[in-house]
Amino acid sequence: MFAQAHNPEKLTLTELDAYLERGWFRMGQSIFTTNFIRFESNVYSTVWLRVVLDDFLADSTQNKLIKRNARFQTNIQPAILTDEKEDLYTRYSNSLPFQPSDSLRHLLLGRADVPTIYHTFEVTIHHDNQLIAIGFFDMGKTSAAGIISAYDPAYKKYSLGKYLIYLKMKFCKSKMLRYFYPGYFVPGYPFFDYKLALAGPVLQFLQLSSQRWLGIGEFSQECIPYQVMLHKLLSVQLLLAEVKIESSIVKYEYFGANLIPDLRDAELFDFPLFLFCPTLSEDGFNPIVVFDVCDAHFHLIRCQPVWKPDEINPDNTFYSSYYIKSVQELCAAQSAEEIAEAFLKFSMNKTSSSST
Repeated sequence: MFAQAHNPEKLTLTELDAYLERGWFRMGQSIFTTNFIRFESNVYSTVWLRVVLDDFLADSTQNKLIKRNARFQTNIQPAILTDEKEDLYTRYSNSLPFQPSDSLRHLLLGRADVPTIYHTFEVTIHHDNQLIAIGFFDMGKTSAAGIISAYDPAYKKYSLGKYLIYLKMKFCKSKMLRYFYPGYFVPGYPFFDYKLALAGPVLQFLQLSSQRWLGIGEFSQECIPYQVMLHKLLSVQLLLAEVKIESSIVKYEYFGANLIPDLRDAELFDFPLFLFCPTLSEDGFNPIVVFDVCDAHFHLIRCQPVWKPDEINPDNTFYSSYYIKSVQELCAAQSAEEIAEAFLKFSMNKTSSSST
């Protein structure tokens, strides 16, 4: 599954390490993973990152930040939420190009009033006794995860977001931790690109297809799952067009539905895009063709509607008529030619059944 969430009642330091190594991240008091994200009308891949702390050394960028920000006072301690920190977070979140969590309390603790299952620390930065930046991170036994960094927009020129991450990594290395996980970056969406400059050659990314951590220098277009899926489906669409079969490739509105608490056990369809032919069925989405980067195969899938939302997306590049669930795999194939042939066979059978 590309999107999953767990709600552990407790979490040991070693268990957190294991989650982080598989590309998971905290969400309130739950923990989740996702491989795709949507900003406005576009869908992107999320590529998880980590820094090998054993090999991490301060570079020229870090040294410049330390020198530039030497006037500020920094402190690292177990996390404590206060009104002052909430106010800073509000000012910071209002300056972002997307809508983050509505409060630090919600981001760190969720909406339920329960004790935290995480071992969370904070980095604070003050200027003349005024809080100007704060960052939170969770500690495991051998690794740590950066959760959020926020700063006063009036101090934007000081690169405090990046500076906070450096401070977190320096602290974690001093505690003999092996890895620091700064979350993901999003190829094609520049807001997260600053993470790519954090650690040079000791920065790694999690390759979805192999579930291996590789050096960032090995990253290429072939490592972007969404783009690979799109390219593969376009090749099938071209083959179908050659035999006068009209098909559509659409983004699936609800690819992240398995992260919704009430839907987590439903195991809903979670591919971010698929190919289909609306004329082949009354419900408008059978059959579906997807390409799974994890097994490098096309799959022809029969689906069923699970729930019809109150509103649908008017953008016809999205499919939003139903939340859907995969109920039967009709065929799997390595090549576009094989899956196109299977698609045609299914469509002919469907047409024959309808005519009789």
